[in-house]
Amino acid sequence: MGQGFGNEVPGRHVQPLHRAAAKYLVVLSSGGYSVARLFLDSRIQVAEFDASTEETASMTTGLIATKDAVGSEWDIALAGHSAEERQEAHVYTLNI
Repeated sequence: MGQGFGNEVPGRHVQPLHRAAAKYLVVLSSGGYSVARLFLDSRIQVAEFDASTEETASMTTGLIATKDAVGSEWDIALAGHSAEERQEAHVYTLNI
């Protein structure tokens, strides 16, 4: 008799591929509402949430924001925002 004591040993788990870590946090004001968006290095959006949450504060602690969401690299990612909103946006580069 095997060492399973009558119980079948479960199979190995399949480890799925994980999504890449977010590189940029962009905080914008849109219609009087602040929104935070997480982007990959390729400027693909992976998350969006209310910028007044404590997660936003914890992610930006010790980081210095730049106001450079007007560059061509942000054109597709922030296409729904006006030029004024993009100019006033705070862009944080996250430590990954």
